[in-house]
Amino acid sequence: MTSIGIFGSMGRMGQAIAAVAPSLGGQIAGGADISDNPADLARKADVLVDFSAPAALEAHLGAARAAWTPIVIGTTGLNAHHHALIDAAAAEIPVLQTGNTSLGVGLLARLVREAAARLGPDWDIEIVEMHHRNKADAPSGTALMLGNAAAHGIGTTLAEAGVTDRAGLTGPRADGTIGMASLRGGSVVGDHSVIFATAGERIELTHRADDRAIFARGAVQAALWLKGQQPGRYTMDEVLGI
Repeated sequence: MTSIGIFGSMGRMGQAIAAVAPSLGGQIAGGADISDNPADLARKADVLVDFSAPAALEAHLGAARAAWTPIVIGTTGLNAHHHALIDAAAAEIPVLQTGNTSLGVGLLARLVREAAARLGPDWDIEIVEMHHRNKADAPSGTALMLGNAAAHGIGTTLAEAGVTDRAGLTGPRADGTIGMASLRGGSVVGDHSVIFATAGERIELTHRADDRAIFARGAVQAALWLKGQQPGRYTMDEVLGI
């Protein structure tokens, strides 16, 4: 069986991964949290899964590189510096980074990219996401993942097209933009909708997560797939085979 080490093992995702791994053919090598040495875990696991915090990512990547251990990164709230660290690590070890480990969301992202490419510039794109009241980052990592998919479909980048700060007298909607709205409240696990709107009609692509176990199952499947891959940066597309 593939042994999986969990960074952020005491968090909700870490505990969910530990619960589902045995049923999918994985075994837990151990866990590490804020006060633990990540190198110890990296040396004894076949593959690592990180659902901790952005501030810990550099140390976790360093431990993975030193031990030549593949790593799945599901931590959200990452910035350009974090992505540069991931790129550097991927030159030496297999790294899979995603804003959402759900297989359903992975497929949704592909559908969004294809829809954006086929519908063309007459269709406006809006993304709405809702999560529980304690989520710390906005837009969610999944919303950014879907926004990047839409931007790729229309031949731009989310950095150029994304709009997250509508307030006050904003004027007409700018052509070619991708609007993003974040809602927070209650115990919502994660709802995401991508809306394509044009004169007289709308298309809505939606994913609703009712159980955090879907992310845990996807993370374990990603970890099992990543073991044995060549160094490089991967996404859930490769896990899904799309």
